[in-house]
Formats: sequence, structure tokens, C-alpha cells
Amino acid sequence: EPQRGGLRLVHSIDEWRQLQRSGELAAARVGLVPTMGALHAGHLRLVEMAREASDVVVASVFVNPKQFNKADDLARYPRTLEEDAAKLAAAGVDLLFAPSAGEMYPEEEGSPQPFVDVSGFDLLPEARHRPGHFRGVATVVTKLLNILQPSTVYFGQKDGLQCVLARRLVAGLNFDTEVVVGDTVREPDGLAMSSRNVHLSQEEREAAPLVYTALLKLTEAHKAGERSPAALRACAAAVIASEPRMALEYVSLAAADDGRELEKLGGAGAVMASIAVQLGETRLIDNVLLP
Repeated sequence: EPQRGGLRLVHSIDEWRQLQRSGELAAARVGLVPTMGALHAGHLRLVEMAREASDVVVASVFVNPKQFNKADDLARYPRTLEEDAAKLAAAGVDLLFAPSAGEMYPEEEGSPQPFVDVSGFDLLPEARHRPGHFRGVATVVTKLLNILQPSTVYFGQKDGLQCVLARRLVAGLNFDTEVVVGDTVREPDGLAMSSRNVHLSQEEREAAPLVYTALLKLTEAHKAGERSPAALRACAAAVIASEPRMALEYVSLAAADDGRELEKLGGAGAVMASIAVQLGETRLIDNVLLP
């Protein structure tokens, strides 16, 4: 169905396949920006990157129930399809794939359901706090790549392990798709943009930039030569401990290419320092890459 400017809305897999068969997308470089909606400047930066490098830009908006490990988190995740479609049209997106949960997971009672699991991911700190989350992400990313068949897919660095996971899926399952990661887009005070930030009260919003401050403190210590993972974690933890409203879940130092937690630093390859904090009802995550 046509919608707003040049943006065409596609709700079903069949409609997408017809579009492919019609030859409209033949030989086009298709860039995909997969989202869960509630779009912010971080998403729109990825759209801009896709626009520069693609013939056809596709965005998907799908709040994937399989990656939420808490029913209340799924229920209160912001859903703003009308506004999202307007933002995407203004940003020059050609096609919006916005399926229902029933379209993506037409489950028949009692019948076996396939899913995608990436071995080792359940042992990572983020996965320990969100059981089943990465299996849900891996399954939906695999489905979107299989349905939409983009030449390139764009993810934001803020969800660092999601980027690692996407690269592993594409390499391990032989998708003919390139994964491109865009830098985290931040508010002027350093807070990483996230659709969940709307849940923060005014006081919580004022405290929230400490999450990034903690990572900057860790980065400074690393620059100054500190190589003990325990000491670097303690640097970041001390910043969070200064704010009574915040509860630290973890500080992680992991290999940026495969997400594995590092016992010691100093080997080849970039290191991803990441953090997760509970602030009131809202969970905040962030990460930086250490050179």
C-alpha cells in the first residue's frame, strides 16, 4: 500500500516476495536498517548511511517478542508506527517492512518451532541477565535477512553484542549480505540514544549520563596504561556507585570480534568495554571500543 511521499508500506512476507518477483528490486543494492520502531536520531543516522550506499533503502519495524525475557518490558516498549513511518519517509526510505507478530511467527499450538542459537552467547554477561534474548535476536535477524535479502544490513554500535551476533550469523550461515556498523549516536550530555530513554523520569534522565562517564573513566585508565581487567572494571563501577539510584549489573571487557570475555588485555584485536545499569524501571546499556 502506498504511503507518505515515496514510502511504501509492506506488511506481509507474501507481498514482499511479489515485489521481488516483479523485478522491481532486480540488481538493486538493497540496504536494510532493522529496527523495533520508536525511532531516534541513531536509527536515522543508519538510514543516512544506507541511503549513501544503496539503490533501495528498506527499514523494518518489528517489536520482536522472542527477544524480550520480561513480559512487562515487552508490554511497555514504545510502539509509534505512524510517527516512525513519517520519519522514515522524510529520511528517504523507499520501503517499510512492518509485519505483525503473527506474520513473523505463525505458531500452531504444539507444533515444533525452529529457532537460531549461536553457541557460546548464553555465557556472556549480557545474556546471563537476559536469558533467551540472544536466541530471539538471532532468530529474528536470520528471518529478516532471509525474507528481505538485502545486500547490506546496518546496525548501531550501541547494541554491541547484537553487532557481533549479526556478523557471526552472516558468516556462519552464508548470507550474501554485508554487515555495516554505525557509531553510537549520543545526546549532547553523552547518554546513548535509545528508545527506552522515554521511560526515564526527569531525575533519572539527569543521572543517566553517568553510564557513559563510567566508560570514559575506564577508557582514560586504559589510555594511561592500566591493563588489569579487574582494575578497569572497578574504575567504571566506582562512578556508578556514586549514584544511589543506579544499580550496576556488570562491566564487561570483551573481544570486539566475537564478544568473548577477556581474562587479560594486551593481545591483538579491539576490546569492547560495555556496561549495563538499572536506573529505576529502566535498564541502560552502553559500550565503547578501546584501541
